[in-house]
Amino acid sequence: MTPPANQIPIRCCTESANRPINNAATCGPESLFNLLLSRRGTFNRLRGAPAAASRAVNRTSGNKQPRHTDTMSFLSVSRLAPKLLNSKNAAYFLVAARNASASTTNLKDVLADLIPKEQSRIKNFKQQYGKTNIGQINVDMVYGGMRGMKGLVYETSVLDPEEGIRFRGYSIPECQKLLPKAPGGEEPLPEGLFWLLVTGQVPTEEQVNWVSKEWAKRAALPSHVVTMLDNFPTNLHPMSQFSAAITALNSESGFARAYSEGVHKTKYWEFVYEDSMDLIAKLPCIAAKIYRNLYREGSSIGAIDSNLDWSHNFTNMLGYSDAQFTELMRLYLTIHSDHEGGNVSAHTSHLVGSALSDPYLSFSAAMNGLAGPLHGLANQEVLVWLTALQKEMGGEVSDEQMRDYIWNTLKSGRVVPGYGHAVLRKTDPRYTCQREFALKHLPNDAMFKLVAQLYKIVPNVLLEQGKAKNPWPNVDAHSGVLLQYYGMTEMNYYTVLFGVSRALGVLAQLVWSRALGFPLERPKSMSTDGLMTLVGAKSG
Repeated sequence: MTPPANQIPIRCCTESANRPINNAATCGPESLFNLLLSRRGTFNRLRGAPAAASRAVNRTSGNKQPRHTDTMSFLSVSRLAPKLLNSKNAAYFLVAARNASASTTNLKDVLADLIPKEQSRIKNFKQQYGKTNIGQINVDMVYGGMRGMKGLVYETSVLDPEEGIRFRGYSIPECQKLLPKAPGGEEPLPEGLFWLLVTGQVPTEEQVNWVSKEWAKRAALPSHVVTMLDNFPTNLHPMSQFSAAITALNSESGFARAYSEGVHKTKYWEFVYEDSMDLIAKLPCIAAKIYRNLYREGSSIGAIDSNLDWSHNFTNMLGYSDAQFTELMRLYLTIHSDHEGGNVSAHTSHLVGSALSDPYLSFSAAMNGLAGPLHGLANQEVLVWLTALQKEMGGEVSDEQMRDYIWNTLKSGRVVPGYGHAVLRKTDPRYTCQREFALKHLPNDAMFKLVAQLYKIVPNVLLEQGKAKNPWPNVDAHSGVLLQYYGMTEMNYYTVLFGVSRALGVLAQLVWSRALGFPLERPKSMSTDGLMTLVGAKSG
């Protein structure tokens, strides 16, 4: 999609700002970027915010700085380009904008440049709007798991009830299109998503390769963690082993050491960043060690190959050589990475981290939350339910038989696992991209056909029942089926894969939490009697 290198800025770069943008493909990256930035009034109207409120996150090193970055950010322009350009020209622009924004390949250097500007932006925002009310709390919310309360800041992703997750403003299909891929691959590399979550910028291939090699350098496990994993009994759940090993890595925490030595709080983020990079690098080794010990007779995970990406090294260590399985793992680790800050694992890491517990302790706590059946274990429950359905119904199942089975499940007081979501009110886009992967690579698989049949029937049954706010499938309704197809049938292990992925989102946020100086989280709790008194109700 990149325009030929010998093309130079012509017609579109000299057109009036009041005329449509044409021939974007003939513009060089910087010229096209400058042109769009020059239309800052149009962009600001589209964004519904004053130009002064936008931040300039486009950084260049040694290159000419595009104009107007004081009033219009690269990130804002790149998101809004499709509104001003046709789809073909917008695609050219996104390539151009990424090229124009490319700077150092060192992620920490990029962060060091971004953090002071974000600190200043938030400081100004709080000074002007700090006392502004943003919502109301009712009694149902207090008893109902704090659903719908706006109670914390979480930068890396936002979940919209109608359209699903956006990672730093980008939807899953956009990430699949824009994030760099492995040579010959079609799915985004998780390293690219991590860069996006940390910086808000779509990385270049060089930046993603830097992350891959950096994680490969940091991947080795300390001997005491390996010994601990080898000594665990085989009846200890994989998630318990995973959490314990992460906690034991606390011995390696640079943040814990620096804090004990009195490091200034403005430097906290640097040590949290280093710990987070180390932890993400080591997670596939821990996860693979657990898998080999439990299901492959303790065989060796082998060595990290610094020329391979994070997911490829992971599948190699697990013992899977199918290139399609590696592609699936790249997709899986990308889409499970983050789901805004209110879910159990993300909120737990945020809460524990606010006590200045190091990333190892914070993430281990998050994994104990992920291990719950109402969070990360749900994909396992889906497969159990599907297997029971297959066993009871046998062979091919008609739509009417399927409908009866679903109703029997509901009438027995159970739920249909994999359907519904606390926030979403449409089909989970994480489900959709997995369905598209299955349609491409395993369209005739019996279990996939069953899942597709459920997708056609379950929502209507749930709507007919009238209880579900969201009758549509979530991510868990599909992921286990894909893993089973490629031979990973050990359902107890699936949540460990989820945990490896979730590190990308919650640790990216943890770095920013320390950079922005977020305080200890301490909401006010109330007793039932206290609530009754507050609202003027009669006790008893």
